[in-house]
Amino acid sequence: MITKDISTAFKALSDPIRREILIKLKSKNLTPGELSLHFPISKPSLSHHLTILKNANLIDSERTGQKIYYSLNASVFYDIINKFLNNFE
Repeated sequence: MITKDISTAFKALSDPIRREILIKLKSKNLTPGELSLHFPISKPSLSHHLTILKNANLIDSERTGQKIYYSLNASVFYDIINKFLNNFE
């Protein structure tokens, strides 16, 4: 399943908005509302991007009351990159 994980992650990373979302989440956890202030896209489009990143395990979410906070899942990100690079050893 390593190939599927790598393919899913690279597909998620192929979009510039999703890469920017990861960069924003690197510094702190954010809600979709906070993230939407940084992107010229609709909230449904942002939700779609977040779902793709979550399905690739590149981000995590945690509900606090009525808010959902998204965070970068850095360990999975680095693990996927390492698995990909190990294919070339």
